[in-house]
Amino acid sequence: MNKLWQVWQHRWLRIVIEAFLIVLVLVAVRGWMQRGMISGSAPEFQGNLLNDETYALLADRRRPLLIHFWATWCPVCKLEQESIQSISKDHAVITIAMQSGEAGEVIAYMHQEQLQFPVMNDPNGVLSRQFGVRAVPSSFIIDEDNAIMFRETGFTTEIGLRLRLWLAK
Repeated sequence: MNKLWQVWQHRWLRIVIEAFLIVLVLVAVRGWMQRGMISGSAPEFQGNLLNDETYALLADRRRPLLIHFWATWCPVCKLEQESIQSISKDHAVITIAMQSGEAGEVIAYMHQEQLQFPVMNDPNGVLSRQFGVRAVPSSFIIDEDNAIMFRETGFTTEIGLRLRLWLAK
């Protein structure tokens, strides 16, 4: 019985150590992916959306904002696009189409995918560089005071984004 107990303890210890190492690697990868992404206050930007409406970040906003960087050529972004569409119906959302071609190409993609969230085109990556975004998808949750509360690179679930928006209130 004592031998069985030692085997059981050894297995659990090994599982705990392996789980710890996996979490450590995931945290390191996430940190590496987010290197250079800004924190603190979101930089002011303004421009025209694809529907020709003018957008300014510091406009009178009374609720948290999701700024979502994506690209038409990004397969992970395609997995997230329905979540972003759904969130845009309930929350303030601005998306930035990063290096996805000219406005007409992004508009065609939006029609093809039946997407209707607000999009600002960033064909040369100027806005992306301003936010320190090097990979897509990347998301920022901005509170009412223009402070970046959360930032994420890579796939994020709808529930995760909604929770972060709720926490930013």
